[in-house]
Amino acid sequence: MARGQQKIQSQQKNAKRQAEKKKQQGNDQKAAAKAALVFTCPVCRTQMPDPKTFKQHFESKHPKSPMPAELVDVQA
Repeated sequence: MARGQQKIQSQQKNAKRQAEKKKQQGNDQKAAAKAALVFTCPVCRTQMPDPKTFKQHFESKHPKSPMPAELVDVQA
């Protein structure tokens, strides 16, 4: 076991590594979440992850607008 000064240095080094690892994970999650938003509403430019959610959004928020062609066949 490390004692005294070595122990303190080891703890500081480990804390630094853990902070860097946590920082990298945060960025990866944000990038993955942004990449998952693939459908964009042509009326309000809101992004959605899947066609089912997109159709539900379109029907509830824009009932008077014509349905986009890609949503006609989608089961909500």
